[in-house]
This record gives sequence, C-alpha cells and structure tokens, in this order.
Amino acid sequence: MQPTAPNSGKAKDATAGSYDKTRLLVIDDDRKLCRLISAYLEPMGYEIALAHTGPEGLEQALGGNFQAIILDVMLPGMDGFEVLKRIRQKSDIPVLMLTARGDESDRIVGLEVGADDYLPKTFSTRELLARLRAVTRRATLTAARTEELAEAELVVGALRVNTDSRTALLGEQTLDLTPVEFDLLASLARARGRVKTREQLLDEIRERNYDVFDRSIDVHISALRKKLGDDPKTPHFIKTVRSAGYMFIRPGETPE
Repeated sequence: MQPTAPNSGKAKDATAGSYDKTRLLVIDDDRKLCRLISAYLEPMGYEIALAHTGPEGLEQALGGNFQAIILDVMLPGMDGFEVLKRIRQKSDIPVLMLTARGDESDRIVGLEVGADDYLPKTFSTRELLARLRAVTRRATLTAARTEELAEAELVVGALRVNTDSRTALLGEQTLDLTPVEFDLLASLARARGRVKTREQLLDEIRERNYDVFDRSIDVHISALRKKLGDDPKTPHFIKTVRSAGYMFIRPGETPE
C-alpha cells in the first residue's frame, strides 16, 4: 500500500514557506514513491535530493550537506541497515527509516543501528511530515544543548572557566575571583583572539547590576591579571590593545 497522497483540492499546509528550506535526501528504489514524497514536501519548504540504490545513497549522504535523510530498508546494492551503519560512523544526521513490512524486528534493528524514527510504508503524507519535523527538531535541540554545554566551559590553554559553576582554574589551582573579575575573565576568554573595548566590557558587567564605572574596568583587569600571575608588559593571558581595550591571547600566540 502506498502512502496517502495529499488532496490537491485542499489548501496548502499553513506552515508552508514559513521557514528556510531544509535539505532532505530520500534514499528509496521506488521511484514513484520518491516523486510522491517530493511533490508533497517541496511546497512545505524542503529541497529534495534522490538516490535509488544503497551505495548511491551512502555516497550522497556522506558527501552532501543535508539536514535529514529518509531511508528505505530494502535497497539494491546495499540494504538500508548497512547504509545507516556507515552513515553513523561519520554523522549524527537525523534518519527516518521506511519499511514495506513494518515488522517489529525491523523497527528494533533500525533503532538499534541508529535510526531516529521508523515509519511503515502505509504512512500518510501528513504523518511523514510530522515525523520528519519531529526528528529534525530533536536534532536541532540536541545540537543547541551540546553547544550550550561546550560554551559553559571555556578552555584556553591551562585556564578553565566554567560559567555554570562560576569557577575558574589555572592548572590545578582554583582562582579566587570577585563576581566582576569572573565576568570579565569569562567575557575575554569567550572572545579570545578578538579585542573587547572597555565600553563592551562595561555594558556586559552593567547587565549584572554591578556598580562599575568606565575607568574602574582597568582596576578590575589589573586585579584579575595579578590573580592570573600575568605581567602586563609580557602578558600570557590578557593583552592591552592601545586606544582600543583588551584581548585574551590565544594559546601559542606571541603578543606584539
């Protein structure tokens, strides 16, 4: 049984065109099904690429910039499980698997191999769209959380700054920083290699309602340098950029 085609007499999905195009790879040897999926999803904001064999699909999946993959289990040349295994060796891209049988054993194998969701080929196009959006949304949220966690700990050489616990370690030594000093350190470390003006630093500190004034930034930077064991004449961490502000030095860079 083929998926239920959309009724051409009905209005388009209200969300169509409301977001940027999502690049989608469909790997299925059923060309009629591929045309049906393309006809339904393209107006919904998807840019579709097609592959009809396992090896062709794998090559496109690993070489293309896709946001999601629809992958059939039964494919010529290489079955969908093997294609997915090889994709997962190099990519966490969301994969929605299709099967003509819909057997529980197939679903379990697919999920264990790394499929994000599973859909028998009796699906309606609306269900396909809903599941596709769900797996891409989960992937986006997971990536955002991973980035957030990575950003929570800033590592610059021997210095580790954790913005969640508001702690800073230099090697094995915990730095005893005031709230203002910590925020200045985190701001500079996050922007390492780029100059932060006094005004920018002041604006960030003011957001926390600290009683900090323009020239007092220099006083706090001076105190921070002492706790880092940094010499302003030959700095290893914080460099003064004349008439501009301050810059956190990237590891291995020699300040001019």
